Amino acid sequence: MPRSPKRNGLLLTAELVARAHRVVEDAGPPADRVRMMEADYDALAEEVLAGAEPERDIWLFASGSLIWKPACASAEQRPAVVLGWHRSFCLKLVWYRGTPERPGLMMGLDRGGLCRGIAYRIPRSEAWAAVSRLVRREISVRPMGNLPRWLCARIDGERTPVLGFVINRQVPNYAGRLSPEEAADMIATGCGHVGSCAEYLLNTVLKLEEHGIHDRRLWHLQALVAERLSAMS
Repeated sequence: MPRSPKRNGLLLTAELVARAHRVVEDAGPPADRVRMMEADYDALAEEVLAGAEPERDIWLFASGSLIWKPACASAEQRPAVVLGWHRSFCLKLVWYRGTPERPGLMMGLDRGGLCRGIAYRIPRSEAWAAVSRLVRREISVRPMGNLPRWLCARIDGERTPVLGFVINRQVPNYAGRLSPEEAADMIATGCGHVGSCAEYLLNTVLKLEEHGIHDRRLWHLQALVAERLSAMS
């Protein structure tokens, strides 16, 4: 059964998130990044589908924004658990939800632990269109901070290959394992032309809760971010 956010002590609210928002112009990618081109996306989609089981529907694993803002339609969705990866705010942003003056943090799948999320089944006949939209949604520049990868998930007790997007630890803006306090500082102040990091965090914890997924790290983090936003004048 989905848990009540109130019963679980949700302190971050839409009113507090509004304090993190500010109007930011799209200044484009940082100087050390190159925009992905259409040919890059097509080649990446082909590479991804080459790793899928032939003729079978594919499953997409969603752990964050793909749950509350899907990139493509699906035939069904089921709870899923991926071992060896966990949610982590570990990628520093100076674009999208941050600026060079006030960097934000993006959440992704980093190595270690496990992650509970939602798996979406995509019919094979729609796989090319879906993967093409996914890579364009999740990746904007090279080198890529977010990498498409086939992972092993448990869906209804069965081991199933799923397509996920994992953090690239080799990019310069990989922040590593920050303390909750360090992460909260950046999330509370990070905002870019598409919105704030606090907004992203709130949407994620609320949607996870709707699906009965209680991520203790994120709930601790939302409380810390709420404290910082509450202190803002």
